Amino acid sequence: MSDANNLISHLIELRSRILKALLSVLIVFICLAAFAQDLYKLLAMPLLEALPENASMIATDVASPFFAPFKLTLVLSFFIAIPYVLYQVWGFVAPGLYRNEKRLVAPLLLSSTLLFYAGMAFAYFVVFPIAFAFFTSVAPEGVTVSTDISSYLNFVLKLFFAFGVSFEIPIAIILMCWTGVTDAKSLRAKRPYVVVGAFVVGMLLTPPDVISQTLLAIPMWLLFEVGVIVGGFYAGKTPKDDTSTETTDNT
Repeated sequence: MSDANNLISHLIELRSRILKALLSVLIVFICLAAFAQDLYKLLAMPLLEALPENASMIATDVASPFFAPFKLTLVLSFFIAIPYVLYQVWGFVAPGLYRNEKRLVAPLLLSSTLLFYAGMAFAYFVVFPIAFAFFTSVAPEGVTVSTDISSYLNFVLKLFFAFGVSFEIPIAIILMCWTGVTDAKSLRAKRPYVVVGAFVVGMLLTPPDVISQTLLAIPMWLLFEVGVIVGGFYAGKTPKDDTSTETTDNT
């Protein structure tokens, strides 16, 4: 009966934290909804600046001028609310962690959020201007470049997600080194395979062009190197070690 009560209490707490996380996204969305059109204009700026003179974006679907900006606002609301969502995740799992695990996981949650934002910023300020300038410059003669607003939104959201996730590579490496799955020396030995793998992943996650692939693969490789350096400090610090440390502290 006690185990059943504990399970029910955990499920109730999980439901409460999920609702709080969803509510935070909803609150941000309500605050940003009035600026949906402006937000889309800001998102489209890299493409608009690269379009030829007298060219513009188009809407091929009747409802897309309304739904595309609000879809962007909803996704952006989730991105903005990520710190609070992760805080709810942390509040749920923290009671089950040892002291040393908390000291590691808390900074990782913060750094993973910042790295995800950094990946999105890199895509917007570096990748988009270069990629869109290339795409518009190679259009065949007689072809007018007029991108559909919904297609453009799906394109950039895919790139945002790809770069945001790829910038989490150092966090993944640190966790693998900390849990003993691998170590920095083994990762350095696999560097040639990692470089090739970065370009393969870049090819799969980005549109079919060499520029986007390269602009994703190179940061992935550099972030791998950062992760290997930092992960070397966490090698061997397994949860078992944390348990013994916690026991010593309690003693």
